[in-house]
Amino acid sequence: MHTAQHQHIATVMQVAQRGVEAALAARHEQVIRDSWLRCVQQHRLDPTRMQEAVILPQQRLREHQDQMEAFLHIARHGLEALYQQVAGMGYVVLLTDARGVTVDFLGDLVVEPSLRRAGLYLGADWSEHHAGTCGVGTCISTGQALTVHLDDHFDATHIPLTCTAAPVFSPSGELSAVLDISALTSDQPKSSQHLALQLVKVYAQHVENAQFLQRFRHDWVLRLSPAPQFLDVNPDYLVALDAGGRLIGHNRRAQLLLQGLPALQGQALIGQPLGAWLEARPDDLGRFVAARPVDQRAVMLAGGARLLFMLASPPPAVLPRAAATPGPAQRRLPAALAALSGGDARLDRQLERAARLVNSPVSLLLTGETGSGKEFFAKALHAASERRGRPFVAVNCAAIPEGLIESELFGHLPGSFTGAGPRAKRGLIQAADGGTLFLDEIGDMPRSLQARLLRVLAEREVLPIGASRPVPVDIRVIAATHCALEALVREGRFRDDLYYRLNGALFQLPPLRERADLGVMIDRLLAAPRAPGAAPAAAAAERPPALSAEARALLLAHRWPGNLRELANALAYARSVCSDGLIQPADLPDALLAEAAATTAPPQAPGRPAWPGPALPTQAHNEADLLRQALRAAHWNVSALARQWGCSRMTLYRRMARWGVKSPNARDGEPPVTPAL
Repeated sequence: MHTAQHQHIATVMQVAQRGVEAALAARHEQVIRDSWLRCVQQHRLDPTRMQEAVILPQQRLREHQDQMEAFLHIARHGLEALYQQVAGMGYVVLLTDARGVTVDFLGDLVVEPSLRRAGLYLGADWSEHHAGTCGVGTCISTGQALTVHLDDHFDATHIPLTCTAAPVFSPSGELSAVLDISALTSDQPKSSQHLALQLVKVYAQHVENAQFLQRFRHDWVLRLSPAPQFLDVNPDYLVALDAGGRLIGHNRRAQLLLQGLPALQGQALIGQPLGAWLEARPDDLGRFVAARPVDQRAVMLAGGARLLFMLASPPPAVLPRAAATPGPAQRRLPAALAALSGGDARLDRQLERAARLVNSPVSLLLTGETGSGKEFFAKALHAASERRGRPFVAVNCAAIPEGLIESELFGHLPGSFTGAGPRAKRGLIQAADGGTLFLDEIGDMPRSLQARLLRVLAEREVLPIGASRPVPVDIRVIAATHCALEALVREGRFRDDLYYRLNGALFQLPPLRERADLGVMIDRLLAAPRAPGAAPAAAAAERPPALSAEARALLLAHRWPGNLRELANALAYARSVCSDGLIQPADLPDALLAEAAATTAPPQAPGRPAWPGPALPTQAHNEADLLRQALRAAHWNVSALARQWGCSRMTLYRRMARWGVKSPNARDGEPPVTPAL
């Protein structure tokens, strides 16, 4: 414990003993001293006990996130916009629930270990009764936006931090979340955080208003401001009315405004008639619609308390609410998504989340082992969305040579670089205009192009090579990877801002060996039409073969390192070589039979995915051994092994180079492996 911590503890102890007027604490604001006293008297915290931040385990964090999932999707854009304002200045952006648990986070993953130790991370519990005086916890306790700077914190562990937080209220007036920007350290006085405080208040209001407008999109919404100039674009006050003109919701500013009216003091606002707080009747609302000039939309608060300008937005004259917005019990999965699962509970939960996001503008990130169905998942999302009539463009970032990926993605003008043709070429991003762009193996995108992709996502425009004017594009972006992007960010190989932009919502697809519906998927793939290449008439007339009990047992016992892709290849092979419409064990691929017969091979460690699943840095030597053994069994024929495992040769080459796996036939100075033709 250093001197500053000793002095801080002495100051807090004096407040605990003598109250908020203690001399040592005089330089701290009243709200800070009140919080210190609350920590001692109500929360029973010991100022002499220093403790590290409390980080909830993943399962408990997921429970907190699930309870406010719809809100998180609304708030995500606000978090990203705020982070863009403070990125590069040492700040992180946190969003917590009403209990102080961090449910979303944007920050520099390069310093992740330090952020995690300090509690500036997902799952951190910043409630005042756990962490003492802090930005989030004291904001929750007081309902006020504030800055807790350095030794304003109660716990001496946290005195290097500076934290600025603002509350986000629900349309009924309860605290629903806290938006916070914090830094690991600051060498400036508390006044240096004034701009941070204004920023976090502005974006908290943006998130609050977005939540309000989403909730009351089927009701009368009144926007009010004291000045007409920004009424239509940035109103101060939001109020929602039901069909009878009764108040059913408000933003925080409107709540404070109306609670200050003499006629409503001490009364509940929800349910109040329009005339109780505004000198207008429900029949008058037509005079305040957008078609009328804004200066003719002036109205007085009840009792002549204040003149405001108002924009009244009527509910859409469409289907009744019950038909337009089915509840969870009425909502069914779109057919394209439902077809992806045969009853696996873990996958079903992901599909239910995806169904709520089919038309959302947020970017999606799919993770899972090679062959686990990420592209099928993306195609199903596209097919279930309103973009289904527009292109679905899939780009494998690992399969395109690095020298060509820029022109392939962004397009180019004639003769814009050496090798460019005499005609302009439209890039794949433009080809996806109006539809969905699927970026597979996004972790393999060269870092030099990541900044250009970030601009596409942020600005919704693409600049072809050689062009001086960007071209607007309307695309939904879905990215996929089998590797840990967070690790690539920490290694400096992937931009953190691009990672956060892509990770609007994360979907983790389970490997086939962990799914409870393997038997159902086997039957579905067998019943599917023969792969492309067969004559249409023959494919239509062909009856799917049956599986013998022995062959089914072998398929169910296999670990499927190539997941669905490997399963589909194995079944396609078996149906091609089987006799009399019955697949026997001898009809299955040799590699699958060899694995079943190998009784002397050492068992794989429980829970460790077989290659080519996600390769963590701590597993590199084990993954290298698996790859080397498989290549020996394939006589170092990379093409054959790629077909067997259902992945591209380029993926194998990248793993071989990464782990130093070389063919015994390669000479010094030659590439590790010569591709088999």
